[in-house]
Amino acid sequence: MTVKQTIDRRSFLRKSALAGGALAGGALAAPAVLAQAPIVIKMQTSWGAANIWDEFAKDYATRVGEMSGGRLQVDVLPAGAVVAAFQVLDAVNDGVLDAAHSVPVYWYGKNKAASLFGTGPVFGGSATTMLSWFYAGGGQALYDELTQNIMGLDIQGYLGFPMFAQPFGWFKEEVNTVADLQGFKYRTVGLAADLMAKLGMSVAQLPGGEIVPAMERGVIDAFEFNNPSSDRDFGAQDVAKNYYLSSYHQASESFEFLFSKSFLEDLDPDLQAILKYGVEAVSTANTAKAMDRYSADLQTLANEDGVTVRRTSSEILQAQLGAWDELIPELEADDFMKKTLDSQREWVERVSYYELMNSPDYALAFEHYFPGKLSL
Repeated sequence: MTVKQTIDRRSFLRKSALAGGALAGGALAAPAVLAQAPIVIKMQTSWGAANIWDEFAKDYATRVGEMSGGRLQVDVLPAGAVVAAFQVLDAVNDGVLDAAHSVPVYWYGKNKAASLFGTGPVFGGSATTMLSWFYAGGGQALYDELTQNIMGLDIQGYLGFPMFAQPFGWFKEEVNTVADLQGFKYRTVGLAADLMAKLGMSVAQLPGGEIVPAMERGVIDAFEFNNPSSDRDFGAQDVAKNYYLSSYHQASESFEFLFSKSFLEDLDPDLQAILKYGVEAVSTANTAKAMDRYSADLQTLANEDGVTVRRTSSEILQAQLGAWDELIPELEADDFMKKTLDSQREWVERVSYYELMNSPDYALAFEHYFPGKLSL
């Protein structure tokens, strides 16, 4: 079946359902259930069913269903149900899936600029800063230019849930200096792979579900994924015991909600709006759940699972910034990437200046009321 046939079939099914609803209101008095038949949206994630992020995707589905009064039904499928975790972009573009819940860096192999929408250089802005850039600083238009014009994809994407900075990751032994990192086989994704290579590590790009098996087989000997909950869900604590928080390799990522553009445009305008603004709604819900669960699971890792939690050394953090300094000119050889990085720098210089100048020292207040807990 061709992409066009898939789209035409979708359109036919949707319009047939609407026509059935119209008949239900006529003299034939068809069963009322026909009028209420929802439009089903097949959404696959890039996460396993046990990952907290699968819950996050289902939180979106719940909100869409309720906001649409039951006219939309988002069926959330885990990674591998239809396609592999890194293949969801292709599946949505080809009409195999209606939607996907993923991150842009997972299609980095198609275009390195993907990483700029969540896992690019850190100029001083948080994930919230950069999600704000996406919606108010021109990021959405640049994303659409990349996906729809440069890459020619039939997709519409939105970003939501500004993630907390991702930990440097899991190691079998202590790592305190750049010299300690030399020769590690390290798992990460996107531009972070280029960054870590400049620090002396060899890098394997793997989906989350393949990390622990790769550690057990010796394919890698260190890794990062994202957060204490996801890491614990897939068993990171069973293969390494040194967990380093704080890093500049992926400090401003958000989820990517991908939709088939043809499928989306075939919906009524109010349903299109629900799918779009539902991303904004679930962003807040995801943030609240993440704060609760990530913090609780970090305590469990430390207090029950025998994990030593440390903060990444200032030497390694400074070296990461130096590696970004080397990498940025290489990226800017591409006109689109330079345009995007210029836009981000302009945004961060103004917005983060306000954020940083205005923010009180929260660590000072925390230490005042909970003395001795922080190791900064």
